Amino acid sequence: MEELVLELKKEIIEALNLEDITPEDIDADAPLFGSGLGLDSIDALELIVLIDRKYGIKLKDPGKGKEVFKSVNVMAQFITENRTK
Repeated sequence: MEELVLELKKEIIEALNLEDITPEDIDADAPLFGSGLGLDSIDALELIVLIDRKYGIKLKDPGKGKEVFKSVNVMAQFITENRTK
């Protein structure tokens, strides 16, 4: 799980072009939206594409996105439970 969390941090930084942020800067339990990383709805779409492309998981219910993208740890848990790739 720790490896997946680190991988996700790197993927988020790359997919969202977060300059001047390293994986160590991202608290795995911090909110991704609002406080924390301060991501927005466009970033949410990018994350949806990321988990589909990289892990084969399609988010069919947009409302579930808020739950899934709560933090890096929550994303990692969701991916572990639903991964197809």
